[in-house]
Amino acid sequence: MARRSPRPEATQQVVLRPYQQVCDRCGEALWVAHHKKRTVTTLEGIYDLRLVIRQCPNSQCQEYHHRYRPEEEGSWALPHGEFGLDVIALVGTLRFREHRSVHEIHQELLRRGIQIAERSVTHLIARYEELVTVHVRDRDRIHKLLSEQGRVILAIDGLQPDAGHEVLWVIRDCLSQEILLARPLLSSAQEDIATLLREVKDLLPPVPVKGIVSDGEKAIRAAVALVMASIPHQLCQIHYLRDAAKLYRGS
Repeated sequence: MARRSPRPEATQQVVLRPYQQVCDRCGEALWVAHHKKRTVTTLEGIYDLRLVIRQCPNSQCQEYHHRYRPEEEGSWALPHGEFGLDVIALVGTLRFREHRSVHEIHQELLRRGIQIAERSVTHLIARYEELVTVHVRDRDRIHKLLSEQGRVILAIDGLQPDAGHEVLWVIRDCLSQEILLARPLLSSAQEDIATLLREVKDLLPPVPVKGIVSDGEKAIRAAVALVMASIPHQLCQIHYLRDAAKLYRGS
């Protein structure tokens, strides 16, 4: 069924750029190939995401046709998704922990100011179920994809809709945009996150992990230092900007 009302306008704009500045293969500085735009509805509002897409300018390089998308894009929403991962985490919590009906979840989202059709709630429940079972997916396909890619950049995100609810932890590869592991946990302790990282290490083929991206949460930093101490760990700049904006608005 076609949309009967226009999508709400974005209230905030964020520009996402790839952290990677040079080509892994030939070392050339990456050029800006083009820009893309996405609108994502989150629990904090509707965001207009402006994505800077980079490309190697060396026509003789094996990576010449590869597009480098911002590593942080996957922390906002699933590919082609209209609603943020935090909305999916909330829907999953309401459905499977509080046993609410689709209609009740729809009403709760509307109460929070999220404009969504009731049929879309059913779709988000399905996306949540796919996320929490992603660790049992076809490992042969993942191995083939990452082996051909030749390297991996991991991103770790913990999504907690409200205080006291379980956290949906998602670990993904920034280059392929593949979600490698997703699991809801009541605890966000260092050892729990370290266990997830060890599972991902067992899943990965023998290709180098070139880096890890996460927010600055102490438990994540400690878990990364414990399991993948030799791998560069980049802290997400968007979280710093959000915190700074909150402090500015509160001053």
